Amino acid sequence: MTDAGLRHGRASLGLSFGVQGVAFALLVTRIPAVQDQYGISDGLLPVFLAAVPILAGAGSVATEKVVARVRPGVVLRWSQPLVLLALLGVGAGREVWHVAVALGVFGLAVGALDASMNMLGVSLQRAYGRSIMTGFHAAYSLGGIAGASLAWVGARWDLSLFASYLPVVVVLLPAALVGSRWYTEGKRPEEAGAGSGGAGGALSFKLLLPLCLVMTFAYIGDSTVSNWSAKYLQDVLGSSEQLATVPYNVYMVTTLLGRVVGDLGVRRFGAVAVVRGGSLLAAGGFAVVALAPGAWVGMLGFTMLGFGLCVIVPQTFAAAGRMFPGNSDAAVARLNIFNYVGFLVGSPLVGALGDAWSYRGAMLVPMVLVLVTLVYARAFGSEPARYGGGHERPRTADVG
Repeated sequence: MTDAGLRHGRASLGLSFGVQGVAFALLVTRIPAVQDQYGISDGLLPVFLAAVPILAGAGSVATEKVVARVRPGVVLRWSQPLVLLALLGVGAGREVWHVAVALGVFGLAVGALDASMNMLGVSLQRAYGRSIMTGFHAAYSLGGIAGASLAWVGARWDLSLFASYLPVVVVLLPAALVGSRWYTEGKRPEEAGAGSGGAGGALSFKLLLPLCLVMTFAYIGDSTVSNWSAKYLQDVLGSSEQLATVPYNVYMVTTLLGRVVGDLGVRRFGAVAVVRGGSLLAAGGFAVVALAPGAWVGMLGFTMLGFGLCVIVPQTFAAAGRMFPGNSDAAVARLNIFNYVGFLVGSPLVGALGDAWSYRGAMLVPMVLVLVTLVYARAFGSEPARYGGGHERPRTADVG
């Protein structure tokens, strides 16, 4: 593997993460418009919304089987265009069954896409010999900000969903296809040798379980912010409707900023310290939100959440790759399922607790769950976890 090949592979995979961030943001931020276009009732809407992550989990499971026969880059090359075309299908239909089919395809393709992207990311990080995984997720965050901004433009100009989605797909689809020519893997999992802690090539769910729990708890926190920050600021902290839209934007920006520098933190301090620090900061953010006397203090809490939660997910994928270097693709595929579990659980959990108890009290539940990550932080600490600062292992290739 040449240095130039790895650099091109890293750039093309970063593009894929960014494109996926745009596509997902364009869908989730225009859910009210989707509901209006198809006449979906409030009672039926949760069924449609839940179907996407459930099918994505199925897509991730299927990807584990597929990559036993074809490389993850092949799965990614064809699943990403399918996601974009399914997004366009959501905007183009008129009947409820049209959107049901489009969302079904979107969910299955997203599961395959998320799993294969992170498989390639883990493989490239192994080749680099230092932390680069958080940077890929920074590209996803940047794409999400771009997609949310494009969705705002579409809503502001009162564009139809199809008119909003078509130009984006026309630009991103050929870009993704061209970029896929440079998808590159580092060492294949079977070439990586035995893993630390005796994990080797055998995939043990018992050993993977701590990382699965961490992934679930992180996405419960993330879905709490995305689904409840606006309502919380307005209904609990008494903000204006306009100000209530700000916390999630702040959360997205701080997530991006934290991920931009996250790899540097891992190289300097190690993955265990970074995950512990992120967990403590995120838990502190939920505590500030729960105790906030007003909207601006609440916004400080959501800012802390962005900086805290942003590092946990990419480092969890990276830890799975280190734990099972002989079977990292399967480990990543199984771990990926639990981001959808957290997404499914988070919003209803907070809503039910808020209605039955109080929304301030409900914010303490994801706080406690994030703190549980501290118990499992050692799972991030196999010897390859710390790169740089005098702790760097020999690199597979010197790619800068």
